Amino acid sequence: MDPLTIEALLHDVREGRTDVAQALERLRRLPFEDLGFAKLDHHRALRTGMPEVIFAEGKTREQVATIFAHMAQAGGNVLATRATHAVYDAVCEAEPRAVFHATARAITLTQMQTAQGKGTIGVVCAGTSDLPIAEEAAVTARLMGNTVELVADVGVAGIHRLLAQQHILKAARVLIVCAGMEGALPTVVGGLVNAPVLAVPTSVGYGASLGGVAALLGMLNTCTPNVSVVNIDNGFGAACIASLINHL
Repeated sequence: MDPLTIEALLHDVREGRTDVAQALERLRRLPFEDLGFAKLDHHRALRTGMPEVIFAEGKTREQVATIFAHMAQAGGNVLATRATHAVYDAVCEAEPRAVFHATARAITLTQMQTAQGKGTIGVVCAGTSDLPIAEEAAVTARLMGNTVELVADVGVAGIHRLLAQQHILKAARVLIVCAGMEGALPTVVGGLVNAPVLAVPTSVGYGASLGGVAALLGMLNTCTPNVSVVNIDNGFGAACIASLINHL
């Protein structure tokens, strides 16, 4: 981002040489910040309603820390997913205000208020083993300005546990449902509520679960029409979609 370009554009708007709509369109195309090993898209939130997020897995600790610090300097909220405690330690050296969410494997920094969603996002997981994916979804949704209710360990093997939470399910404006094994839970939840259900297959299960493929296929073949499916273990992606729905 070039401050002189921004200043010139603002002067043009003030003097009437550029209208607000034209200025907004130009801001959408402003250059990214080039770090050599990464190109930071600081204006993604302007274009899509959601900021760029750091996927920490596969990056070095130094790379994540550098990206995190530069995104923090831009003034917005920052989220890194799939992070280890070692990565968090490196991030803290560059940005001490960062917070580590161990179960979610996420690092966050909140430094600005986000427009609040209209209702509650319910995050539901079938078993405790699915909790890391559910927590990733919950942390992401909260950072994006949503109220979140988390309901854990209510899989279909003990469906009375789920039915006891119906007041939470029915109060949610949108639900994220995470399950491994055979992946039946989102279909059951979808049959109980009149809200969108985002199904997240997880890689939890024994051999024939095929690392979440069995749950994915089961969810794609749901007979409940208000269920849509994201990728295996993608709690983050489900939270982004849920947040967009909750802000409509």
